[in-house]
Amino acid sequence: MAFADGEIAQVRAATDIVAVISEHVALKRAGRRWTGLCPFHGEKTPSFSVNAEQGVYYCFGCRASGDAIKFVREIQHLDFRDAVQFLADKAGIQLHEEEGSGPKRKERLELMDAMARAVDWYHERLLTSPDAGRARQYLRARGIDGDTVRQFKLGWAPDAWDALATSLKLPVHVLTGTGLGFENSRGRRQDALRARVVFPIFDTSGKPIALGGRILPPSPEDPPRTDGRVEPKYKNSPETAIYSKRRTLYALNVAKDDIIKSGEILVCEGYTDVIGFFQAGLPRAVATCGTALSEDHFRTMKNFARRIVLAYDADAAGQSAAASVYQWERKHEVDVAVVQLPKGMDPGELAQKDPDALREAVATAMPFLQFRLDRVLLSANLSSAEGRARAAEMALDVVAEHPVELVRDQYLQQVADRCRVDVEKLRPMLDSAIRRGPRSDAPATPAEERTTKEPVPFDLTSSPRPGLAALSLLIHQPDSVTDRFEAAYFIDETQRAAFEALAGGALVADAVDALERREERAAAQLIRQVSVSDDSEGAAGEKEVSEVVAQLLRASVGEELKNIDRDLRAGLVTPASAISVIRDVKLRLAELDGADAPSAEAELRTWLVSREDFTDA
Repeated sequence: MAFADGEIAQVRAATDIVAVISEHVALKRAGRRWTGLCPFHGEKTPSFSVNAEQGVYYCFGCRASGDAIKFVREIQHLDFRDAVQFLADKAGIQLHEEEGSGPKRKERLELMDAMARAVDWYHERLLTSPDAGRARQYLRARGIDGDTVRQFKLGWAPDAWDALATSLKLPVHVLTGTGLGFENSRGRRQDALRARVVFPIFDTSGKPIALGGRILPPSPEDPPRTDGRVEPKYKNSPETAIYSKRRTLYALNVAKDDIIKSGEILVCEGYTDVIGFFQAGLPRAVATCGTALSEDHFRTMKNFARRIVLAYDADAAGQSAAASVYQWERKHEVDVAVVQLPKGMDPGELAQKDPDALREAVATAMPFLQFRLDRVLLSANLSSAEGRARAAEMALDVVAEHPVELVRDQYLQQVADRCRVDVEKLRPMLDSAIRRGPRSDAPATPAEERTTKEPVPFDLTSSPRPGLAALSLLIHQPDSVTDRFEAAYFIDETQRAAFEALAGGALVADAVDALERREERAAAQLIRQVSVSDDSEGAAGEKEVSEVVAQLLRASVGEELKNIDRDLRAGLVTPASAISVIRDVKLRLAELDGADAPSAEAELRTWLVSREDFTDA
């Protein structure tokens, strides 16, 4: 059962499309629009545009377009119904549907509610409970004060089997569905986290979706374990219906503002590393949630920043993922750099001991390939001929991983200089290393991806300018052009279809929907483009509107005069009648520039509409 059209319109009207898209894309105001880098294809120059007033977006690069519902569908891979419900939930709108429908949505809402309650419960325990004393002491020792605890909503899981499940009265299916707990072998509910500092994980909109728990360092007062088990330092939520590790970045919800401002995103391995960056004055850090850096992470990050700085042991990670990182760097058009940290020290520790050094390390981060190459050459013995030869071989294996020949050539010269080897002798060795390297699992290039996704573009530059100006006024300033336009004014069929869909005060989204249903996709695309293409500041006055009307009339009347001329040659009208009409019409056209413009406009309008009615009949 579909939602009523009125309810869908209510959701659209209540949705701030800029706020929705800003959860995934860094948008900046540009006149009356908002612009950013398109989330649907790789680019370095912003071509993605959002019209907040009309609630639509359009990309001039890949032609992706739609409203808030379409955006949510594409980004979150939802069907239409679930996307509408998602936006309705954000806006606090109650939609009506048949009994028992939407089970997945209801399950998701139940799990989200339970997770939010759990985060609040753990947070309050950390702030006020006597049994959280050691946790508070540990956090203070790490330089994490009360303000930071509240900013990241840190919590404390008490040393009890079922404290959370019992306090919140969570049923087994909710415990397991959220990863908050499970049913043990005795059939009793049991919490997943016990005696751990809790790091909530939020989605980009700030809703909690998962948890990470860190065990406290051992204390002399702790009784010795008798079961021989060794607890892992960190324990994280499993994949659930509301949480995907490969798509989630810890703290992106609080870091995204500085990421957008700086154009840079810092990627760490641990929660405390992220907090360390924030405390060092670099509040643009995020962390992967217990999983390796993936292309899904890159897809998310490139929507917020084009410079991605890895702040962990990228050399160790790079041994298995370097080829993928280079491909993702190229495919998503981002620059990947690496922070060089003191040996044996993570960002959280460095932030506490020497925040200036951490800031300097970020400022001097080097390209990913340069970092890996330096690791190889700095650890090699370059004092002997044998050592330099061996170093060159290892360095070439690193250089060969990069997919771009020009980049490889630059680093090849560097290897030759540092190893004191003739660069021409290294070229065949590099070619051999390239042939040895596995390339079958490399991600598709942007061009390959777009060949299956990019629709046939609508060329806005080929569309008649008066009609574009009229549609722009109709979309952006409907009150100023009430009853000034007629369908007969538009000589371009696509523009006319767009006008007819918008006539009568229809919202852009409703007009586009109607055109899509009639498969008039060019007109739908034209409306979307015009709605985000108006760069003018302020409202057009009566003079500007009248000029647009005059331009439309000259073009449309000119076409109609050609029709009269054809009718005359075909013998369908008498010469006297045709000459009289042509003379009167041209006189009215001339008056459009003078004091009699209003009456001339009215008479030409009547004549055009009557001509069209006669033709249709």
